[in-house]
Amino acid sequence: MIVHPPLHVKQYGQGHRAWLGIHGWAGNHRTFRPLASHVPNDCVLYSADLPGYGLTPPLDRWALDPVVAMISETLRRLPHRSLTLVGYCGGGNLAMLAAQQAPERVERLVLIDPFAYMPLYFRVFTWGSFGRRAYMSVFANPLGRRIANAVLRRKRRGHTDLTEAFGRVNHALTIEVMRSLLDFPPLASFQTLSMPIDMAYGERTFAAVKRSVQIWKTVWPHARAQVLLGAAHNPIAETPAQTAAILFDEAAPRAGIPAPLEASP
Repeated sequence: MIVHPPLHVKQYGQGHRAWLGIHGWAGNHRTFRPLASHVPNDCVLYSADLPGYGLTPPLDRWALDPVVAMISETLRRLPHRSLTLVGYCGGGNLAMLAAQQAPERVERLVLIDPFAYMPLYFRVFTWGSFGRRAYMSVFANPLGRRIANAVLRRKRRGHTDLTEAFGRVNHALTIEVMRSLLDFPPLASFQTLSMPIDMAYGERTFAAVKRSVQIWKTVWPHARAQVLLGAAHNPIAETPAQTAAILFDEAAPRAGIPAPLEASP
């Protein structure tokens, strides 16, 4: 039997109610740092580093099964009977898989700007040597990142930079992560997730995310979908107060946020 180590986590807060955040394919535990000042006194937010990111050692080969096993082991090692599992962007897909593997430890699932499929503009980066060259020209090149960030101006808020994180990542690893998501199971296999599920997405995010929210609603009719006003694809950094309200005040009215809305196509 293979024993998988837990992930490195950064802790924000000291409360007895717990949340664990899983970042996307260009992040690390700092992804959730904008929420630190919004963590209520009775709550604690743990923010994980996936393998090869931040302070978690890399795997010999990135694959969904060992990564999900490490998330599940992290859930079991944290000193809480159960908690809310939060996934941002591609981290949402990993959070779903971990919730399947350790449902006894996940009392609620929150997905921030989730994807139900890989859009062509991301899938192209998984196309062998051509995809690698395309990825490197866009994300590994400072000029490419500036151009991409300018093109994505409608998908970000203010002076936020959607490509800035790529200046610090291991690009070979990031390509591996993207390719691994091609092995994501059929969506219908997630119908067994019966815990409360919240999906939050930026008002100005990618159309693929908005379509994905609608798709996931067919898988989980009981899930709630919430628009983050003014946010684009990085709502944790762009609208941290709204995002925190959804994470931490799930039983209370959303202060300053309209009632849950359905995603528009």
